[in-house]
Order: sequence, then structure tokens, then C-alpha cells
Amino acid sequence: MDERDTSVFDLLIWGGASLSFIGLLGLVWCIIYVARARRAQLSDEDMRVRLRTALPMNLGALFLSVIGLMLVILGIFLA
Repeated sequence: MDERDTSVFDLLIWGGASLSFIGLLGLVWCIIYVARARRAQLSDEDMRVRLRTALPMNLGALFLSVIGLMLVILGIFLA
């Protein structure tokens, strides 16, 4: 059996994958949050307040996913 040491690039790949997964969980949360708001048949103003709350979380989750995927690609290229 060949035991291989963990390199910095492996950590970069796995760290990026976990960051992307956290971003994906945030996106799923946003989808569920908005779907519940739509099912609640809220007034127009209440719906705007809910969407205003979900928008920063959605953008943050997208940002985490993109940064994570960039780290994965960087780790693969450099490995």
C-alpha cells in the first residue's frame, strides 16, 4: 500500500469543495424560504420584505459557491 501525504493542493481542492457545498446549502435555504413565502399568499408589501431579506443571502451563497469552485479548479490545475 502506498501512503500519500496530503499536499496543499489537496487541501485547496477539498476546502473549495466544502465551500461550494456550504454555498449550495445557502441556495437551497433561499429556495425554501421564498417558496414558503409564496405559499403563504402574503400581501405585495410583505412579499417584498421577505424577498429583500432573502436577496443578500442568495447573493452570498452564490459568491461562496463561485469562490469554492474557483479554488477547486485552481487546486486541480496546480496539482
